[in-house]
Amino acid sequence: MATVLYPLKFKPIFKEKIWGSRKIKEELGLDYGNLPNCGEVWLLSGLWEEQSEVLNGDFAGDEINDLVETFMGDLVGEGVFDRFGEQFPLLIKIIDANDWLSVQVHPDDELAEKRELGNGKTEMWYVMRADPGAELVAGFNCEMNRMKYIRIMKDNAIESVLNREKVRQGDVFYLPAGRVHALGPDIMVAEIQQTSDTTYRIYDWDRIDLAGMKRELHVAQALDAIDFDPVAHYKTPYEDALNKTVPVIDSPYFTTNLLHLSGEMAKDYSELDSFVLLMPVEGKFSLEWENGSIFVKAGEVVLIPNVIEKVNIKAPEGCKLLECYIN
Repeated sequence: MATVLYPLKFKPIFKEKIWGSRKIKEELGLDYGNLPNCGEVWLLSGLWEEQSEVLNGDFAGDEINDLVETFMGDLVGEGVFDRFGEQFPLLIKIIDANDWLSVQVHPDDELAEKRELGNGKTEMWYVMRADPGAELVAGFNCEMNRMKYIRIMKDNAIESVLNREKVRQGDVFYLPAGRVHALGPDIMVAEIQQTSDTTYRIYDWDRIDLAGMKRELHVAQALDAIDFDPVAHYKTPYEDALNKTVPVIDSPYFTTNLLHLSGEMAKDYSELDSFVLLMPVEGKFSLEWENGSIFVKAGEVVLIPNVIEKVNIKAPEGCKLLECYIN
């Protein structure tokens, strides 16, 4: 008898970073072992060289792309499989910063393909926690063009033109490929992005590592990736509402909604040709479907296969979670 698909949880992949903190362990309870810090935990990755392994059930130990190859549209949706093939198309992370991340930019699909880098990298951040006064960088604070940017970089004056945004818990930032950005200290974010690990670092705050070295910059490679067009508002507005599905981001690469639950909510995904990811950003919930149930807490993500059309989400103590799929 063939094994029936079920909601999947995954073994976390921990990443030490020069700017990393310790809150992934202290606040989320995720044990990253002997690492001195943990800047990122990858909750679900389809990168060929760093695939996530299933944590629960009959498929425990199997890699996500092997399951995509086996179950195809039943797992990810027919349209998603036709578009992305055997590689799971999203990378889900939590980032915990104790210092500024580098100022960086990512290529879009067209440039990534031209440079044989796989996918481009469009992403979003949901702020899970932020200390008072915490800031991040998104875009420029003035009109910018290619020649002006080149002059500013030659003068080592990039800090003066970066747009800084004060952040607090619950803020959302959509970061399409091409947008210059940097996460600041004392912020933890949930990140949803295309499956890509291509980053062009254009400025690193003149930081020196433990070996007395500066990290490599990619100023020349980044030039053709940067989108210089002005943006009126960098923070994504949405209306938080209890026990409703609140739209937050709708892009070609992922759709993300916020569910702020107190009690329970029934979800019917029968009209959706996609997997669904549920990621708690506050609290915990139980997920019930026809053949079982599973418990999910902040610091985890659960993948609901396309063939599971109806689920029930229960959060008697209250929970906020991101619901993500591909339209």
